[in-house]
Amino acid sequence: MKVFVDSNIPMYGAGGAHKNRDTARRFLDRVSAREVEACTSSDALQEILLRSAALGKPDLARQVYDLFVEICPVVPQVTLADIDRARDLLCDGSPVASRVALHAAVMLNHRIEWVATFDEGFDKIPGLRRMKL
Repeated sequence: MKVFVDSNIPMYGAGGAHKNRDTARRFLDRVSAREVEACTSSDALQEILLRSAALGKPDLARQVYDLFVEICPVVPQVTLADIDRARDLLCDGSPVASRVALHAAVMLNHRIEWVATFDEGFDKIPGLRRMKL
């Protein structure tokens, strides 16, 4: 089973003390050990850079990005078809954030059912299942 890994997993794993940090680290260890067939998207990688830059931590951006790509090298590019599908999810009344809609669109267009995330917004997208971390 292939699992889409949301950007909040490596960000919590690399961050300071937080209730999700240890859970994220344990999951990333499983990905690194190839116990989980993981993928992410170019947009999720961009979110890591965006958040780290917003925190004024460019060194953290490089470290988290590089380590995440190393253990999760399958990275579908976001295409116009994905953005169109995200638009449809948002405009058809799905009560989710635009970033969730875009990740969901990538997942749906690549037939990826499972997502590793702490974001409950994914629960609102039919056809997707959030892993219990």
